[in-house]
Amino acid sequence: MRGAQQTGAMPISGPGSLATFAGLARQVYAGPARLGRVRLVVVDGPSGAGKSTFAERLAAACAAAVPTPPAVAVVHTDDLLDGWHDQFTFWPRLHEWVLGPLGAGRPARYRRYDWVAGRFRDEWTVVDPPDVLVIEGVSAARAAIRPAATLSVFVTAAAPVRLARSLARDGAAMQPALDRWRRAEERFFTTDGTAAGVDLVVDTSAAGPADPSTYRRVGGRADVDAGGAGGAPSAR
Repeated sequence: MRGAQQTGAMPISGPGSLATFAGLARQVYAGPARLGRVRLVVVDGPSGAGKSTFAERLAAACAAAVPTPPAVAVVHTDDLLDGWHDQFTFWPRLHEWVLGPLGAGRPARYRRYDWVAGRFRDEWTVVDPPDVLVIEGVSAARAAIRPAATLSVFVTAAAPVRLARSLARDGAAMQPALDRWRRAEERFFTTDGTAAGVDLVVDTSAAGPADPSTYRRVGGRADVDAGGAGGAPSAR
């Protein structure tokens, strides 16, 4: 399902600056745990922007940031949606299955949605309380969750790049449904003020193979920086 066309303008404030995932991971550990003892990282942005790749690379950097690897988990909101109609209304399910239990120090349990079968799978995925939880997907960094997040990120890319990724991954046959999805997410981001409210804005438009250890920062708080600043990492 991931990979909708996006034609509306997203905030890209010039060429930006390169930063390292290792440095960002150190900043995550230097920040406070606000979801119980869990450091929550939320990665948002339009479809086709590269959220999943960014989330996985940051999770890997967090896992490698200390001598004894901490517990790092990634949850994709696409796995919790009850089909196409549930684009933004899945939040109570995410809270009941994931955020609430982990915030209380209990394991999370959720059933993944099968987009081919059109229903949730029978088996439950269990996530023990991690040191870092990365939640990735459209509306993951909505205003309601940002106060509980150690780090909130908005990932975007130029419209032609997102469109090319959409066509490559999903094919032209899926474009009508994905166009409706894209228009809805544009409205949501505008109403929520997501890009202006997050800690970090990242642009993935660059052509050619990207260095997987770096990302391009184009906005966000001044103290979320490219230089790998941040306190000494620890497992807690």
